[in-house]
Amino acid sequence: MSNNANRVFQVVNARIVTPSGVIENGALTVIDGIIADIRLSGEEQDASASKLPVIDAKGNWIIPGFIDVHVHGGAGHDFMDANEEGIRAITKFHAANGTTSLLATTLTASREDLTAVLDRVSRFMSATMPYTQIIGVHLEGPFVNVKWKGAQNPAYILPPQPEWLDEWVRRFPGVIKIQTLAPESEGSLAYIEKLANNGIVPSCGHTDATYEQIIEAADHGLRHAVHTFNAMSPLHHRQPGTVGAVLTDDRITAEVIADGHHVHPAGIKLITRAKGTHNVILVTDAMAAAGMPDGDYELGGLPVHMSCGVARLKETNSLAGSTLTMISAVQYLVREVGVTLEEASRMASANPARQLGIEATTGSLEVGKAADFLQLSDSLELEAVWIKGTKFDN
Repeated sequence: MSNNANRVFQVVNARIVTPSGVIENGALTVIDGIIADIRLSGEEQDASASKLPVIDAKGNWIIPGFIDVHVHGGAGHDFMDANEEGIRAITKFHAANGTTSLLATTLTASREDLTAVLDRVSRFMSATMPYTQIIGVHLEGPFVNVKWKGAQNPAYILPPQPEWLDEWVRRFPGVIKIQTLAPESEGSLAYIEKLANNGIVPSCGHTDATYEQIIEAADHGLRHAVHTFNAMSPLHHRQPGTVGAVLTDDRITAEVIADGHHVHPAGIKLITRAKGTHNVILVTDAMAAAGMPDGDYELGGLPVHMSCGVARLKETNSLAGSTLTMISAVQYLVREVGVTLEEASRMASANPARQLGIEATTGSLEVGKAADFLQLSDSLELEAVWIKGTKFDN
């Protein structure tokens, strides 16, 4: 990213997407990486603000930076085995595609390997992060259902292990933000309560749970569903399954992968109409192959082949994560699904911030929040990225 001189400036002549609507011909002032003011361009302001460096947005959109709560890697690297250089490459790639904050997401693996990921990521978080900010870890597995394993390695699937969580919370306080499990597995309800009591969002995924089991899990604290429709018991009019519970229980926020491969546009419309755009979170589920050419890769130790940008397990031909970026997902929602940019922005920024409990500091463009924002052209092409008021320089 560029130097800190860019942390004090004003963006003018912009269409600014805020929680209360779009400000046409707006001006956004940044002081020390924080949004200090939002108003109409040309409105009277104090003398000091009028002397700030000015960036002319030329009528383009200014929207909040994206927060990706489910991302495994990118640029040829995976959080499961990436060293500091690899993590830096992942965050640089996603910064270039509009993600200003993310959760480093794991896969089903051994206790030792998952602990090692938590250790590497927590150390990376403790230093200055030059690109996308890692704000925690999303543990996807290993307490899932082998029937819906998808790209999760079945060799390491097992029931919830409370003592693992005790160790992780003690050694890495505040690092785990979400954990995904199968609520029908033995001991899962008590484990869900344990997650919630530790400030971790309990999530369902890779699950064969019935409608009734998901509702019961929500009674115990379940609040999130990963990649809705994918790797979960499907909707049937007499057996609503996991999908039916996720769509109808307002306590559960639904992730969606909007890449045209994981969910049909009509399926995404169904999710947004059932949940409302305030209760849907846009994610990439991106793997190491994101941003890379077609070829052979690995996901959680399983061989994957990517063709035409679509990654599938070699053994089963199942979808294996994605190569999606957040800017591409937002563009897909607007162009193919028909949501407004304001609605897409809510699903990509405000909703994940609220789910993670960080909405007071980021996720929307409001005075006092971090200057995490993007400039998009009228056709929604990404023009510029600012992270904490510092412009990203690819």
